[in-house]
Amino acid sequence: MYVGGKWLDASNGRTLNSVNPYTQKVWATVPDATADDVNAAIVAARDAFDHGPWNATTPQQRAAMMRRLADLIARDAEKMARIESTDNGKLLKEMVAQWRYMPEWFHYYAGQATQGWGEVLPSDKPNFVAFTRKEPIGVVAAITPWNSPVLLMIWKLAPVLAAGCTFIVKPSEHTPVSTLAFAKLVEEAGIPPGVFNVLTGGPDIGRQLVADPRIDKIAFTGSDGVGRAIARAAAENFTRVSLELGGKSPQIVFDDCDPAAAANGILSGIFAATGQTCMAGSRLIVQRTIHNEIVRRLLERVKTIRLGDPMDPQTEMGPAATEPQFQKVLAMVKAARAEGATVAYGGEQAPQGGFFVMPTILTGITNDMTIARDEVFGPVLSVLTFDTEEEAIRIANDTRYGLAAGIWTLNLQRAHRVVAKVRAGSVWVNAYRTFGPYAPFGGFKHSGIGRENGHEGMAEYLETKSVWIELSGNLRDPFTIG
Repeated sequence: MYVGGKWLDASNGRTLNSVNPYTQKVWATVPDATADDVNAAIVAARDAFDHGPWNATTPQQRAAMMRRLADLIARDAEKMARIESTDNGKLLKEMVAQWRYMPEWFHYYAGQATQGWGEVLPSDKPNFVAFTRKEPIGVVAAITPWNSPVLLMIWKLAPVLAAGCTFIVKPSEHTPVSTLAFAKLVEEAGIPPGVFNVLTGGPDIGRQLVADPRIDKIAFTGSDGVGRAIARAAAENFTRVSLELGGKSPQIVFDDCDPAAAANGILSGIFAATGQTCMAGSRLIVQRTIHNEIVRRLLERVKTIRLGDPMDPQTEMGPAATEPQFQKVLAMVKAARAEGATVAYGGEQAPQGGFFVMPTILTGITNDMTIARDEVFGPVLSVLTFDTEEEAIRIANDTRYGLAAGIWTLNLQRAHRVVAKVRAGSVWVNAYRTFGPYAPFGGFKHSGIGRENGHEGMAEYLETKSVWIELSGNLRDPFTIG
């Protein structure tokens, strides 16, 4: 592990294995942290924030280190992508594109670091000047998922560094290797010891981090169930939290859309990452008059999706990242069939065996079915129908989630009407699954608390302090200060 600028084994020597989802073989062994290791990381992060050189850095100095780190990521993008693809089974070509884009977060937030944060306030008291200061929140503990371990960590880390906070990350026990490899780049970039720390291990160390009063902020990406538990634990110490949770995101297709573009966007939104993304467009809500054409187009293409080795550039869909996830996806499809869903395609283990699930399209879905309510996190598309715009909006919003949505229409007025009424943190019109460091990302309802990326992402790691300075020097009566 990487703690306080040192590479350490677990204090008791324990290890855990990382399994390649494609080969189903152990390909790496990492430390399995203990309670003592968690404490060491918190001490290191606290010392770096409270007393270490990071505490004295200027925004310009932090920005320079961040730009160096961005250059190192760009230099090693293909190597790092190969590590991550081996660890989580995502397509190498997708991971390479992702890693090549990651430097933009550090360039963007390096710029944010050197912007003015506070403001002079319009005081109504002539003998006072009032202003605000924005100060780093402190030590941040991040718990990241297995689907895009480093990208989703960077969404947290880049604003953390810009703000002047320190950072402890606990990656998923299923995909810890790329985060450890990333720590070597942090070290090479010259970021001081204790500013960035990596703990590898299971859920117990995550629970310890969340419950520790020395942690000032928790940043979590994962399921709404775990997010709820984290929020409860954090409340004991009034620890700040930001939670980027799950989704059951709708893609609303009107009959005035471009059918070919819509079909491509739907396929990309659910199958391109094997459905293993929080923003997956897993509910297709399609106008009845165009339902048959859209489903026909989807079936024509889904039958040709190439499943195989994630390292092969010809592969279009990889395996589920873990055996439990593989089993969960198949179980949810089986349950949907029992509730009355029709399996138009897929729904079974792919001929390749292993953790491969066939890309699956379910028709005859109603919004009260479990498959339309709960997040699958796999390559399963549920198809629902509607007749009117109002009905489409009602179905789209009838969910406990509110992370993302897609709208397919060539009617500009309709697009604006529906964008305004859909309850989701990100809405794409005639596109899906696009993001950037400058655009806030997060959800309504059970999809989370707070935002990542953009100015809002920076604000998550800053506290606001109001300052009043008396100018006359003539305050003598303690009962007239106000």
